[in-house]
This record gives sequence, structure tokens and C-alpha cells, in this order.
Amino acid sequence: MSEQNIFTENDEREIVKRTIKDSVFSDLFGNKGNLLQLYKRFHPEDTAVSEEDLKDITIENVLVDDIYNDLGVLVKDNFMIFVEAQSTWSYNILIRVILYLSKTYKEYFDRQNIDLYTSAKAKMPKPEIYVVYTGNRKDRPETINLTEHFFDGNKADIDVTAHMIYESDGSDILNQYIIFTKVFDEQRNLFGRTKDAILETIKICKDRNILRDYLTDKEQEVINMMMDLYDQEYIMRSRDNGKAREQAIEMIKDGILTDEKIAQYTKLRLDFIKDLRKEIMQTI
Repeated sequence: MSEQNIFTENDEREIVKRTIKDSVFSDLFGNKGNLLQLYKRFHPEDTAVSEEDLKDITIENVLVDDIYNDLGVLVKDNFMIFVEAQSTWSYNILIRVILYLSKTYKEYFDRQNIDLYTSAKAKMPKPEIYVVYTGNRKDRPETINLTEHFFDGNKADIDVTAHMIYESDGSDILNQYIIFTKVFDEQRNLFGRTKDAILETIKICKDRNILRDYLTDKEQEVINMMMDLYDQEYIMRSRDNGKAREQAIEMIKDGILTDEKIAQYTKLRLDFIKDLRKEIMQTI
């Protein structure tokens, strides 16, 4: 049956983790010049900072469970800036941030040979968390907070706040990236999941002076990365279909719902449900 998921959930996560690091977002800001522009977007007052002051401390997607883009930057041992770009709105980013911070700080203390069991107070870079939301802003907030959204505003012994970044009227490199993703979504709606959608996105963005230098210098790499994105999305859909298949099996075994209702609830095709029922009936 063509809809059957051929990957285990762990297999899918590992495949996505290995490929997601080659996203346009991580590649764009893997360039020190672009990374410096990104930092100045958050700290325009720091006129003395240079490319040499920035160190990429991105954890290679150890927490990726969807098609997300992570970036970690250490600035002069003073700041740790974490940026995640996402197209799907989710408050769960706050939980991921806590886990991400914990692992990043551990790696930092290990690199600095800092013993946390001595009486001397350890030097700890101040964290800043930003979420680049590439969907439509609507009435979404400037910041999201763990206490507010998970503990009903009640004081807790742990908290974290993320600053939300949306499309604006600015021409900085981060806003250009957001516009790039929206142009891509528009072209994918027109051309489907095809190379034509990617080529048209690149053409439009160049004409509008959106990431023009980057897209000109790395056009083929961008095409390859975005074609890989299609593969990643297919893998994630396969995982979702695998979960839906398990749900359908349970519903069929319960014997209460019709095939039409099971297809409606699981979002699987009706012919797939009918084939699945035949397969189950043969084993009973």
C-alpha cells in the first residue's frame, strides 16, 4: 500500500536532523558578514562589534521535530543570542528554548573548563531569545512568556521570554529573509512543490532586491537546499501518515465507525482505509 509509512519515527527524526542544517536560513547566516548584520539588527548601538567577535554555537538541530531553523551566537563571551525561524505558530518554542539553553550552557562551561562545583561564581553569558515568525502576524504579541502561557500567569521558579520578530517595513537582512519565505509560499501555491516554484522565487526576490547578493552568489545551492526541503516535508508527512495509520487500525478494530468516518477523522484516503480493513480482517 503506497500510503504505508516505511520509516520508524526515530529514523524520520534523524533524517530531518541531518538535512535541516542545510536550510537557507542556516546557510544565509552561516556567513559571518550576514551574521554580523543579524546581530546589529538586534543591537544597533554596538558599533564596535566585528565579525571576529561572533562565534557560531548552534547546536545541530538536536531538538528538531519539524522543519525549523536554529541559530546560536556567542558575542564576546557576554551574550548568547538564540534565533529560531518558524512558519507555524507554537508556544512550545518556549519549552524547546529551555532544553536548548541547558545543553548550550553545558557545552559553554565545558569549553571554558568552568567547574560548577566550586564556591567561585561562574561567568555566565546573558541569553537573548528571538523567534522569527514567517507567517502572518495578525494580532500576535511582541513577546511570549513561559509563565504567562503555561502557568496561567502564576509565578514559577523557572521562566523564559522569547522576542517575536515579524515582517516589517525594514530592509535589514532578517526582514529580507522573512519576505523571501513569503514569496516562496506564494510561488509554491501557484506552481506546487516544483523546481519552477523555486526558480520563480529566486527571480522575484532578485528583481525586488531581496537577498539579491546571496541568491546571485549561491543560486544553485539555494535550489538544491529548497529541493531538499520538499524531501524533508515528505518525510514529516510520512511520519504523520504513520501515526494516522495506527489510529485507523484501532478504529477499525473497535468496529464502531464506518470507513468513511475513519477517513474523515484520520485524513487518510478512503481507498487506503478500505485496503487497511481488508488487511486487518485477514489477520483476525
